Formats: sequence, C-alpha cells, structure tokens
Amino acid sequence: MGKRYLTISGRTAVITGAASGIGRALAQRLSAHGCPVAIADVDEQGLKETEALLRGPALLRVLDVRDAAAQRDFADQVRQWAPQPIGAVFNNAGVTVGSAVLDAVPEDDQWVWDINFGGVVNGTRAFLPILVDQNEGAIVNTSSVFGLVGMPGQSAYCSSKFAVRGFTDALRQELRGTGVRAITVHPGGVDTNIVRNARYREDPDGRGRTLEQIAEDFAAITMTKPDQAAEVIHRGVEAGKARILIGPDARMFDLLGRLAPTRYYDVLKWIESYQRRRSAS
Repeated sequence: MGKRYLTISGRTAVITGAASGIGRALAQRLSAHGCPVAIADVDEQGLKETEALLRGPALLRVLDVRDAAAQRDFADQVRQWAPQPIGAVFNNAGVTVGSAVLDAVPEDDQWVWDINFGGVVNGTRAFLPILVDQNEGAIVNTSSVFGLVGMPGQSAYCSSKFAVRGFTDALRQELRGTGVRAITVHPGGVDTNIVRNARYREDPDGRGRTLEQIAEDFAAITMTKPDQAAEVIHRGVEAGKARILIGPDARMFDLLGRLAPTRYYDVLKWIESYQRRRSAS
C-alpha cells in the first residue's frame, strides 16, 4: 500500500499551547485554510490575542493540559461545537527548565514532565475516541530536537520529549489498519517564548546570565520562525508524514544521533569550537 494522505484544510483543528509561538502560528495558518479551530492554553489573554488573528470560526478554552478531566471535557465541548469533522489534534503545549541533574529541583522537573508528556497523553486519550469513531484524522504530538538527542542542562526537558516520541511511535503502531494516524513533530530552534517562560534557578552554563539574557541568546541562534514551523507541520501532515523535522538544525541533530549515537555532543562541541576560531580569524 502507498502512503496515506490526509487533507486537514477545511476540517476542524484542535490546538493546545495556542496562546503564542507555534500553536498560535498553526491556528492562524489553519484558519486561513478554512479550518474551524478549537484553541486551548492556560494563558487566557494570549488566547484572546490569537483569536483576534483568526479568519474563521474559533472555540476558546482556558485549559491546563495537566488536568485529564478538563481535557476530556474539552473534547466533549469540541465534539458538540465542531462544524466539521476533526482533521487533526495538535498536542503542542510545552515548557522547559534549565538545570543540571545534580542541582535539579524535583518540583521543576515534575512541572515539565506533567505538561510536556502528561499533557500529550491527556490530550491523546481525550480526543482519540472521537477520531477512531470517525475512522479518520491525526494525532499530532510535539516532541523536540531534544527528543532525538540528550543535552546537558536539559534532562527534564529531554526526558519529557523522548517520552512523547516513544508514546507516539507506539500509538502509531496501534493505529495500523485504521484511518487515524499518529505523527511526531521535532522542532529545532524556533523563535518562541518557551525560554522566557522557563524555570531557571541559575544560568545552567554557569555564566551568570539572567533569564532575559538567556532568552535573548536563544532567540539569536534560532533558525526558524513560528509561521515557518506551522507551514512545515501543515504540509507534513497533509503529505502523510509520520515524523516531521523542523529546521536545518533538527535535520543535523537527527543525522548526528544516527551516525554518532554516543558521541554527537563531542561533534557538536567541535563544530562550535571551529566556528569560533573561524569567526576570530
């Protein structure tokens, strides 16, 4: 059998983490392509700002994705509201924390795991029965480039995103033979507010930077804007991809993880050192 294609344009889209960043950009893009969009986030003001940018029907829900019961209630609400069948559910909400394992604050790590992985599981379990009843649609779960490789200072974030990857891969196999697909998204550096909204007790690199300085440094090295990420995701879902890499950095990390699974960080440090020498000369 050939690859199955799914047209989500014109169908209802559900997006968490829609108050900013990739979630907002997805809502804008899909709304412009005729999708009624159900958008959710814990940030009510951000949701209203997203709604103001949309062209078509929208349902807003202030939602903490950690709350499984609230996710189920949201799914029921969308089922009753949706003017078109659900084309895709984007479990996109995410946060991060910067800390070495030795210095980690357990409450911070749990916060990341509960939102990044627990939120994906809750959203999948809430909406999957609707998609299975339809026998069509897609569950699209946001992992990360750090769901492909592990990085120092990011143990909680990496573990949550590896978990999303494993959960979605397993779900994909369970859905074989149905009209429902499970898709994993691996963004590289995207210029969003994730670092500004992060929990940093201190600079994980030991350079004494403030959170705002860390956020500015992150923004300076990002290779992708949210609207570009939204376009790649939209096209990837409609092209029938099971895994969507966003940005040249994501493709590089994916390649390094395959070719040097235990030495990729050494390679990255060599590349960084080479670039610094080149810049200095």
